Amino acid sequence: MKLLPQEIQDRLTTLTGWEFDGQMLVREWTFRNFREAMHFVKQVADLAEAMDHHPDIYISYNRVRLSLMTHSEGGITDRDFQLAAQINRSGS
Repeated sequence: MKLLPQEIQDRLTTLTGWEFDGQMLVREWTFRNFREAMHFVKQVADLAEAMDHHPDIYISYNRVRLSLMTHSEGGITDRDFQLAAQINRSGS
C-alpha cells in the first residue's frame, strides 16, 4: 500500500542517509574508485534480487545513486523502506 507523504517523512527519521525527493527515496554514495562503486552495486543487486524489489541505479565513476519506489503502487511503500534499511545494514 502506498504511503502518505507524512508517513514517509516520519519513517525517514529512522533511515540514515535517505531522502524523499517528492517521488522516490534516494541516497547517494561516493567511493574511492569505480571498482568499489561496482562492488557496492553488486551487493545492492543481491539484496534486491532476494527481495524481488529493484531500485533504479545511477553510476558515475565513483558515485552511486539509488532511487526506490514501488512502481506497481505508484509511490513509496513499506517494501522501499525495507530494502533501504537492508542496504544500510549491509555496511554500505
